[in-house]
Amino acid sequence: MKKRIIVEGMSCGHCVNHVKTALEDLNGVTNVSVDLASKTAVVEAGSDIQDADIKFAIEDAGYEVVSIEEA
Repeated sequence: MKKRIIVEGMSCGHCVNHVKTALEDLNGVTNVSVDLASKTAVVEAGSDIQDADIKFAIEDAGYEVVSIEEA
């Protein structure tokens, strides 16, 4: 399962690492890539991961989720 997330509020490499770490901490996540230029994160997981869990992790880290879609 792979999801693409549009994230607002990232402005530097530290922000990218913060979002990446928040997503990597979710159960079942096997790979995370975050791109500052496109304001996107891609999450791969071995099992189904709920959009609400992704949104909570990112917002708890201090950023805004604009959208989540299957990748």
